[in-house]
Amino acid sequence: MLRFRLGDIPVEVRFSHLLFCVLLSTLMVRDMPVLEPGVWPYVALHDTAHPAYGRTTLLVALGWVGLLFSAVLVHELGHALMLRAFGLRPSVRLLWLGGHTRPQTPASLRWYQHALFTAGGPLAGFFLALGALGAWRYLAPPDAAAARFLLSWCFLINFFWTLFNLIPVPTLDGGTLVTTLATRFFGKAGFLAAQFGALVLCVGVVAFGAQRAPVLALLFGLYGLQALRLFLSAARGQLRVEPSPVPAPLANALKQARGALADGRLEEARAGGRRLLETPELPPEFVSRAHHLLGWVALKEGQGRAALDHFSQVRRHPVETHALAAAFSLLGDEPRALALWEMAWSETHHPTVLHEYAGSLIRAERVQAALGLPGVQPEAAFLCAGRTLFTRGAFSEAAAVSEAGLAHAPAPRLAYDAACAHARARHLGDAVRMLRRAAELGFEDVSYAASDEDLAPLHGHPEFETWLEGLRKSPSA
Repeated sequence: MLRFRLGDIPVEVRFSHLLFCVLLSTLMVRDMPVLEPGVWPYVALHDTAHPAYGRTTLLVALGWVGLLFSAVLVHELGHALMLRAFGLRPSVRLLWLGGHTRPQTPASLRWYQHALFTAGGPLAGFFLALGALGAWRYLAPPDAAAARFLLSWCFLINFFWTLFNLIPVPTLDGGTLVTTLATRFFGKAGFLAAQFGALVLCVGVVAFGAQRAPVLALLFGLYGLQALRLFLSAARGQLRVEPSPVPAPLANALKQARGALADGRLEEARAGGRRLLETPELPPEFVSRAHHLLGWVALKEGQGRAALDHFSQVRRHPVETHALAAAFSLLGDEPRALALWEMAWSETHHPTVLHEYAGSLIRAERVQAALGLPGVQPEAAFLCAGRTLFTRGAFSEAAAVSEAGLAHAPAPRLAYDAACAHARARHLGDAVRMLRRAAELGFEDVSYAASDEDLAPLHGHPEFETWLEGLRKSPSA
């Protein structure tokens, strides 16, 4: 598997996609039509006795791999850029002969957003084809044989890939686009008509290609089976194709609960989510959104198991990878959490996710790997590592991690967090020791320390009261 980023869009390339690119490139080198007779590479390719036959074959095959890979990638980036235009964070995955682009959000797209998102892929391929055609016609000099070869086939591959994707059958962009628009304007009848039309088209292609192009017939046979399945499911009422009308009170209640969550009013957010779930005959869409909301409330309160229970009941919407990672971290399932934090970092490249990922590595005793992550700040990494342990009640481990962090980042916040963890673990002497260390490093907020519930076990302790008094009398206090 290959992973990289284009701007803020994470791209994942599966081995299956590279394998199919290589196989198709090998076939094309053998049976490739001649576009410009008498020039490279066609002269060498069609004469096995030519001294440059082997080298030319290899170069052309590599060129075709690059052309196929770029065609699929540009197509998927067209989808991704359309999602970015809607303010969403997309991720791209290339596999088999195509790819898949999805938004990293539990929100569903409006019908027009879904249509534009679907059209974005073919549009990107079409513009790339036009650019390659223009460069081939007007920019590439006649003696630049390699450039002219690549540009001409770049045009043809992207042009025909765009046309193929616009065929109105299920799983292809054309089928999705026709189904979306037909359903929007004609409801269930439009959906059924779109699937019936796709089925008729597939039957025609299968009948035509049965003798002439068996592979094409097989492919459209699969598309036809999918169209038939969708048609029958919708006709029997097993598949809902028309959105149910959303009662305004439900929409407002969900909006208010989300606002409470965003503002940190967790009790209000939880109450709102529970009221939604108690609503008789609540639409499935709202059931999912309520569980998603309650999952985040549980995370904010440090309840990993409750968060996972709610997230497991979210349907038809992806749950954020970093939310799942945080839930497993709170449960103490660090191997699973670590894999999810790594995935979340590759998807978002957000600084907070980076330091949570580093914190997970530290909890897994991989400190050097954590500090070696690009852009990581040691203080933030150890703070994240210790606070998760503190939240799940592992106070001694949290104190040890925070103290270890002082060797890499002598920061007052780390020392203070270590003191709080020691206090919660009833290691009162160590707690006072770390408070003194925090003061040495510049901690000055005496009022906060005096009222901090995490330090409540120290209240009345002579050394703690002496430390507070010394902090009050310091020149900066």
